Amino acid sequence: MALDTPRPRNKAPVRRSKAEAAPSRPSRLRLWLRRRRGLLRPAGLAIGIGGLLTAAALATMAADPYGRLTALWDGAAEIAGNAGLTVHEVMLEGSRNTPPELVLEALNIRRGDPILAFDPQVAKERLELIAWVDAAHVERHLNGTIRVRITERQPFAIWQRDGRFSVIDEKGEVVANENIGAFGRLPLIVGTGANRMAAPMVALLRTVPEVQDRTHALVRVAERRWNLRLRNNVDVLLPDGQEAAALARLAELHQKQGLLDRPLASIDLRLPDKLVLRLPSQAAPAAPEPTVQRVRSGRG
Repeated sequence: MALDTPRPRNKAPVRRSKAEAAPSRPSRLRLWLRRRRGLLRPAGLAIGIGGLLTAAALATMAADPYGRLTALWDGAAEIAGNAGLTVHEVMLEGSRNTPPELVLEALNIRRGDPILAFDPQVAKERLELIAWVDAAHVERHLNGTIRVRITERQPFAIWQRDGRFSVIDEKGEVVANENIGAFGRLPLIVGTGANRMAAPMVALLRTVPEVQDRTHALVRVAERRWNLRLRNNVDVLLPDGQEAAALARLAELHQKQGLLDRPLASIDLRLPDKLVLRLPSQAAPAAPEPTVQRVRSGRG
């Protein structure tokens, strides 16, 4: 038979602490740290590498006032790469016409390269040398992602000069010399200096749809004034500085007389109080003018 062991009379009962009475639970901070353990490791490595790099830089600068920080940075990038801080992905946003191979060439980065060896500022400067790119923003993330956002120049017109075609933006800057057929619906401008002066004339032509619909090209003559080459090969000679009034007059004449659809060689509007019509059998104007060619996409 088991006997009950008597309790000591002069001893107070032992109290158990709350930690012993209830099962132990991890704190919220500990749970948060556990869930983000995978992210903390590269961050910790980066902080550690940054500390080592700073200490080494201070020591080097103390010995050499000019320092050799480039070599130190390369060493830190190599250490980071060995620790797993490498490039895993390049994300590109905003690209529509910019060739991807030119973007990769400007970034000069490959999957597996040390992430710290990549310089976002240098990449930005290289990207903005691409003709299509107006502005670039480059971000480097320690999770291995390179994020690139570019703002492109917008194609505005096709410029023909010396028998060659180029796509230009509204400022007249050339953005492409290849695959011109893909932009065949853009306005065609012709002649030396036409790229710099085209935007106001294209905007003005849009105000007279009946003339715009029949226009094949805007031709800059002697870098001074404009001609319109119509789709039926009629040349419309416009006065220098009075294009708006001449176009309004031309639209009115077409509405009343169907002038733009007549079989003519040219319509001369250079004098405000005089209209000169030349038939195909008559001699062409003596002033030399650029030869208008057609884009191979079949525009016109």
